[in-house]
Amino acid sequence: MSIISSHNMLKKAQTEHYAVPAFNIHNLETIQVVVKTAAELQSTVILAGTPGTYSYAGTENIIAIAHELSKKHNIPLAVHLDHHEEFDDIAYKINAGVRSVMIDGSHLQFEENITIVKRVVDYAHRYDVSVEAELGRLGGVEDDLAVDAKDALYTSPKQALEFIQKTQIDSLAIAIGTAHGLYKSEPKLDFDRLSEIRSITDIPLVLHGASGVPDKDVRECIKRGICKVNVATELKMAFSNALKQYFIEYPEANDPRHYMKPAKAAMKEIIKKIIATCGCAGKL
Repeated sequence: MSIISSHNMLKKAQTEHYAVPAFNIHNLETIQVVVKTAAELQSTVILAGTPGTYSYAGTENIIAIAHELSKKHNIPLAVHLDHHEEFDDIAYKINAGVRSVMIDGSHLQFEENITIVKRVVDYAHRYDVSVEAELGRLGGVEDDLAVDAKDALYTSPKQALEFIQKTQIDSLAIAIGTAHGLYKSEPKLDFDRLSEIRSITDIPLVLHGASGVPDKDVRECIKRGICKVNVATELKMAFSNALKQYFIEYPEANDPRHYMKPAKAAMKEIIKKIIATCGCAGKL
């Protein structure tokens, strides 16, 4: 087993009406817990990293760790670029071994978004790399990206069809009321908009900002056509809260082999919950 494109796993999810979770990872421990949990549940998963994550951990390090864990646990892995914006950066990471990328031009005007996305698609498809793009903008904060709620735009179904046709992307992230980071109140998702987009497009659709969205709403999104669900904040909170609690109980602790265990265990419970919600256990 090794690092693969996300194209076939998302198409399978689309056909069989479940979703593949994309878990944001940051270091050795977070990659370990995602892969080990996925292997135990025989679930397809995507390891997603923002530009900040790749800068922090090192592109080659992330790829090497994922490759070795894929072999150890006999599970295929898609290592994904989440919310990347620079063509040269994406090309470098493709050449390093990444096989799944998201080019985020959602902050640009419609035609500009098409231009940058098409450039990435033309390059990526030469290397059998799947490409996700975003149309419409999610509010909230993701890594260094911040979008005010008032600037968040819902995805236009008509534009979505044109965007897909002109860019030839493999999957589309849509804005239907989710946000990055923490919600101040329960999000109200536009399910009808999702259904309309699904009815006129044929590529996998992606839900960003799933942390904090009620499980029933995530399942409804999957029922209506979402087949990739991004989760970041919920994982970070579980990991860091357990870590902080450990140091409260053991203030003299200094061995990461000990204090990382409860953090990984807490994160594992969230991963198991998301896999159950997505209905992807046993789908390898």
